[in-house]
Amino acid sequence: MPLIRLQKFLSSAGFCSRRRGEVYIRQGRVRVNGQVITELGTKVDPDMDSVEVDNQTLTRQKDHVYIALNKPKSYVTTCNQKNRKIVIDLVDIPERIYPVGRLDKESTGLLLLTNDGSLHHHLLHPSFDHEKEYDVHVAAPISDADLRRLCSGITILGSKTRKAGIARVSPKRFRIRLKEGKNRQIRRMVQKVGNRVTALKRIRVANIKLGSLPEGAWRYLTKKEIRSLLASRSK
Repeated sequence: MPLIRLQKFLSSAGFCSRRRGEVYIRQGRVRVNGQVITELGTKVDPDMDSVEVDNQTLTRQKDHVYIALNKPKSYVTTCNQKNRKIVIDLVDIPERIYPVGRLDKESTGLLLLTNDGSLHHHLLHPSFDHEKEYDVHVAAPISDADLRRLCSGITILGSKTRKAGIARVSPKRFRIRLKEGKNRQIRRMVQKVGNRVTALKRIRVANIKLGSLPEGAWRYLTKKEIRSLLASRSK
């Protein structure tokens, strides 16, 4: 078996993304054959070397898994948080998977999960321009002028948001399409125009749609959906 970089092995083992793996390596949390490794250029033989993170031995996963989940309210998208309901608990499969991006605790809707670290990085990186679409309910009727402000960009967290696509559904409801994902971005944007989000659901990520998937349920992505995601990675 050819040697591969240690962070790529962590990704292929379904433990984390490559970027997160680099953080673990720098933190001295990764051992190869019992020795702590902090050099990012270190390579390993997946079939011969013993790799551990925080004393947990990892094995390389040969088959990638791609899942769409309809996240319910009150679940968090971190993989391990005590005394909290976590999204991983909703998917009963033997493979270790992790969420692609986040939805805050009070939000619902489409969340992708995978053990493909390379695709995980690709979908999250802002330079790839993957669009996400949300269905938003607000507390008070929102004016056309305020929708235009949301569309053109609003300064939150010290920088201006990118232009967004907006479509009104009703006086207190609209859909928004984003190509970025700042912390609680839509809630902060709506607050900036003097309103408040009462319900927020993600209904699409790139070409993957939530559709009629029930809340709390999950499904494997179709071969067509997977091909489309993998094709976009090679662009």
